[in-house]
Amino acid sequence: MSIRAMTADDLQTVLGWATDEGWNPGLDDAAAFLAADPSGFLLKEVDGAPVAAISVVNHNAALAFLGLYLCKPDFRGQGHGMDVWRAGIAHAGTRSVGLDGVPDQQENYARSGFVKYGSTIRFEGRINAEVETRGRSAAISEIETLITHDARACGGDRLAFATAWFHPTPNRQTMVLTDGSEITGWATFRRCISGTKVGPLYADTQTDAQVLLASNPFATGDEPVIVDVQGQQSPLGKMLQRSGFEPVFETARMFKGPPPEACPTRFHAIATMELG
Repeated sequence: MSIRAMTADDLQTVLGWATDEGWNPGLDDAAAFLAADPSGFLLKEVDGAPVAAISVVNHNAALAFLGLYLCKPDFRGQGHGMDVWRAGIAHAGTRSVGLDGVPDQQENYARSGFVKYGSTIRFEGRINAEVETRGRSAAISEIETLITHDARACGGDRLAFATAWFHPTPNRQTMVLTDGSEITGWATFRRCISGTKVGPLYADTQTDAQVLLASNPFATGDEPVIVDVQGQQSPLGKMLQRSGFEPVFETARMFKGPPPEACPTRFHAIATMELG
């Protein structure tokens, strides 16, 4: 039995496990995830076969984020999950560690020292893309500005992840709103196994949030749009519900250690439940 860092192929395998659990990962998630912290994606093998996994991505010297905590069904209840958990927490060192905890694991996380600071609500619905919109694709030259804004909104730099996340791929693209030369809002869209997930999304006004959502470059009209929002009663959560979106899943945003002092905009969606 051994625990080791995942390869790119390993991560694709684990994202397949996540798909089986209904987590609906993005089609181009693996490369951006692994770029965030190549040593933070851990896999346990038994007799050479992968059985359990976790990611604890060290975003900066103060903050890590935990996700992709999975064990194959036939190997549950045998301590393999706890083994990768301990290895992941050790990888974080003295950093505060955040996670989005599913309901049936929240008591276990609390016993490990995690404290609930809020909730993340997954909203799902449909929205028509507009042909005429102020939203446009972010230019490569604007990625550095997006990274700076993202760090301020999250309460800390996550340079490696944000750099990879904001670079466009065939299945992931960031749209921006501008006022002159200044970026006033943006949203990253990524095609998933089912539909399109939006995140992060940052906007100061409801109008800007609506324009960003309507700028979805992958809109088909038939597939769902999925947005992960901090709090059902947040401005974005309320707006989505008025637009016919429904809350379909809820996690607890928990931290072991002090949470970052974030400064999010009024209308804010997280990037991903796996990396924060």
